[in-house]
Amino acid sequence: MAHNNEMQFDALLPAEMAAKAEQIGVKKARLNPINTFVLAVLAGAFIALGAIFSTVVVAEAGRVLPYGVTRLLAGLAFSLGLILVIVGGAELFTGNNLIVMAWASRKVSSRLLARNWIVVYLGNFAGALTTAVLVYLSGQFNFGRGAVGAAALAIAEAKVGFGLVQAIALGILCNALVCLAVWLSFSARTTTDRILAIVPPIAAFVAAGFEHSIANMYFVPIGLLIKSGAPAPFWVNIGLTAADFPGLTWGRFLLNNLLPVTLGNIIGGTLLVGVVYWFVYLRGRNENPPEDS
Repeated sequence: MAHNNEMQFDALLPAEMAAKAEQIGVKKARLNPINTFVLAVLAGAFIALGAIFSTVVVAEAGRVLPYGVTRLLAGLAFSLGLILVIVGGAELFTGNNLIVMAWASRKVSSRLLARNWIVVYLGNFAGALTTAVLVYLSGQFNFGRGAVGAAALAIAEAKVGFGLVQAIALGILCNALVCLAVWLSFSARTTTDRILAIVPPIAAFVAAGFEHSIANMYFVPIGLLIKSGAPAPFWVNIGLTAADFPGLTWGRFLLNNLLPVTLGNIIGGTLLVGVVYWFVYLRGRNENPPEDS
């Protein structure tokens, strides 16, 4: 009996994880679109909460800590977002790129896959943007004599400055790690397992400076809101003006960052993780036609 209990708490092995990923993909794709959207709004807000935590942690940290240590702290703080998504239950576009495993097994149709990705992406955007507006209205950017807002502006300004190929590449690398975090969480039997599986890959992508489309739905809009509406005392405290952030515009956010990063995220999550593990563990196992219900 003790032996059976021990086996029950053993982590799932990769072949079992692949079967679980396939089952979860089918379930996600068939979920009611309204429920999917609500859970996607939650995920956008959850990722934004990780971004808020990360921004506060790095505010002025660069003055006293080496660059790498500051980035590590940012990554550890940001991992809160995916922990909330995975443990709390929510629909995140980047993680849902793994539904491609069920699609490749012909258990999910192209229509259902596209519907999930579109609904979840829009819901994530709504959740992250709403959180950014709420944080702006709270005046949280004034905390630390404007240090939090200054950090938010610097992060946003950097994110809109990438070239097209660079943004795509940073997006590919990011979602390979995010989907690996989700993949590792499929091995877990307990909440503790899930959290321990999630933190290292997420901390790694943030520390390395890779680009996550949903996180950027918070990071850049909060910078844009601060730039356009922060009161004069804030600018006095940080010793800068809105004119010091000329590249920070909505157009550059959408075209220079969000679009190419999203494309990169799809490539990284679907091809580098989902399709690879499908090829190794699930290819040839399922010959059923896709269900469109």
